[in-house]
Amino acid sequence: MSNEIAGLKLLLSYEVNEDTINEYRQFVMRDYVPSMHNLGFQMSEAWHTAYGDAPNRLIGFVCRDRNTLENLLDSAEWINMNDQLRRYVTDFSYKVVPYRGIFQF
Repeated sequence: MSNEIAGLKLLLSYEVNEDTINEYRQFVMRDYVPSMHNLGFQMSEAWHTAYGDAPNRLIGFVCRDRNTLENLLDSAEWINMNDQLRRYVTDFSYKVVPYRGIFQF
């Protein structure tokens, strides 16, 4: 049995600014998600927290291997995409977890 992970999940969490919600949606669907796809990631989930202390968005992207992840995190495109995303959100953070095919936070 191999110790290889079947994939990795990149979890983004942030608070969407209500005054830019329409621009945020357009940017994410028109630019962010397609760019992530071009970099080897598939969007796995998008969650909205309507009540409670957690950030109001949790977005998941999955990739097959660590090399794909490292290429993303070292790229200028990753930095640029998140700089643009920060126009519409606050409290941006991300983490990487082994992909398990279930809800993860």
